[in-house]
Amino acid sequence: MDARRISGLVCGFCIGAGVAVQGRINGALGARLHDGIAAATISFGSGLLVLLVAFALSGRLRAAMGRVRGALAAGTLRPWQVLGGLCGALFVACQGLTVAAIGVTAFTVAAVAGQLLSSLVVDRLGIGPSGRTPVTASRLVGAAVAIGAVLIAGAGRSHGTSGALALPDSLRGLPVGLLIALPALAGVGLAWQQAVNGRVGEVGGPFAATLTNFAVGIVALLALESVLLTTSGRGFDPPTEPWLYLGGLIGVAFIALAALVVRWIGVLLLGLTSVAGQLAAALVLDLLTPTSAGISVPTALGCALTLVAVVIAGSRRVPAAA
Repeated sequence: MDARRISGLVCGFCIGAGVAVQGRINGALGARLHDGIAAATISFGSGLLVLLVAFALSGRLRAAMGRVRGALAAGTLRPWQVLGGLCGALFVACQGLTVAAIGVTAFTVAAVAGQLLSSLVVDRLGIGPSGRTPVTASRLVGAAVAIGAVLIAGAGRSHGTSGALALPDSLRGLPVGLLIALPALAGVGLAWQQAVNGRVGEVGGPFAATLTNFAVGIVALLALESVLLTTSGRGFDPPTEPWLYLGGLIGVAFIALAALVVRWIGVLLLGLTSVAGQLAAALVLDLLTPTSAGISVPTALGCALTLVAVVIAGSRRVPAAA
């Protein structure tokens, strides 16, 4: 195995770890603000600010965005293909809403399972830039194992953890199973987000796709947060700890790194190694800096089963359906 391939695998693992760390940061910020949507808005906003500075300083990046606008005007890029940021906003919002209540590990297991199920549909429909990919028996088995992992991860968890402070008043007291369903739904959106962002990246490159993603996401989050603040009448008292505002920067970093590493090891290996890194980092974070949800044997078992599901789904077998 050559040095570039080894570096790519290590970077893929680090990308997944970055996703888990971002989840912990956004979850902590959501709990501190008593508002997970506000945490997501801050995360997206800080990431967008970093990107805007980069684009302001680089004529090459601005030219890339010009190509995206030209493709939209010419119809080679459809308007719905630039809306991947809506799913990104949902994912980050779910981080802020649920991580403090259910823990990084349960969040990760649920999100990965949802992403795996959604990828079957996205690949079959050919939404991404790689075209149609048939549904194989191995992918179906992997999805079934992932569903079981989510069910196991949710077993034995109690209601009413203090992390629920990140939830709006109307959502507090929800069964933990429904709280786990939120990141699963966000994971479903991730596959679609990656597919349409890939279409934008084909035209303008990965950074143009990232800027489009963040710009669309921040609009959606600002609109939602405005409604919540108006209806609740709650004030906004941001914490002073700088580390709570690093989620957006981490998001920009791992998206950019993924755009580089995918050339070295391909999409499949990048996905497998990043998921492995995400799950491993989630367990470490829950062990070393536990939330009020803590970590349980069912959660760890669900995490392990999700790794098995990803390996099964990634294996190449004879197509089960065309």
